[in-house]
Amino acid sequence: MNVKLNLFPGGLAKALTLSYDDGRDHDRRQVEIMNRYGIRGSFHLNSGFFGRERYITAEEVATLFRGHEVSAHTSTHPFLEMTPREGVATQLLEDRAKLEALCGYPVRGMSYPFGTYNQEVLAALPALGIEYSRTTRSHGGFHLPENWLEWHPTCHHRDMLKTGEDFLNLEQRHPRMLLFYLWGHSYEFENNNNWEELEQFCAMMGNRQEIWYATNIEIVDYIRAVKSLRFSVSQTIVYNPTATDVWISVDGAPVKITAGQQIRLGE
Repeated sequence: MNVKLNLFPGGLAKALTLSYDDGRDHDRRQVEIMNRYGIRGSFHLNSGFFGRERYITAEEVATLFRGHEVSAHTSTHPFLEMTPREGVATQLLEDRAKLEALCGYPVRGMSYPFGTYNQEVLAALPALGIEYSRTTRSHGGFHLPENWLEWHPTCHHRDMLKTGEDFLNLEQRHPRMLLFYLWGHSYEFENNNNWEELEQFCAMMGNRQEIWYATNIEIVDYIRAVKSLRFSVSQTIVYNPTATDVWISVDGAPVKITAGQQIRLGE
């Protein structure tokens, strides 16, 4: 029996997530386009800038990002590696607290302001309630991260059309999970007058049965659930101790392991 931990929810091999920073007013147009095509993502917000010129307001956060993830980006966007430890804690905890009061759930992820950090910043994040953090170091591939706190994206949206074509051309029954992780800033579309490229990308990538559309934190939670599966030595018995349904492949076929259930494979 050949058992592989290589499937996303629904037995899919492909997933797409978007990741956008700062909470600028152009997020409104970005979200509207994404929603039309069933594409989901995470929006990393600087709560200290709400209500300023060219930024969204605190009052619209819950409604605007419904169906997406509200995530941290620090309160006022400093260079964290140049900030005292106490300041790092204040920036993140204040941002989390304000965002949580608005969206009504724990804020557990972030992206690094300016994409910069050091090992001291990285080491501090778990104690501040941060479970993942996105960098700006694009790798061009579709693999999962080795470290959720250094989550390198696939590409910036300037490269999304060609990379999207490459992603779609990969076979659906791939031996590994394939994650397309796109990042950027909504104001860049306005500055570059290329909103049509986002429309083109979403039309190409959206509403496809072979792709799981997820937020950043949903991907983290699902992969952790997959890695929490408990197998017998023979790999014929598997127990899912989590509250998340998980899919695996057995001899090339998808098998669902329901949350809290134990099953015998091959029956």
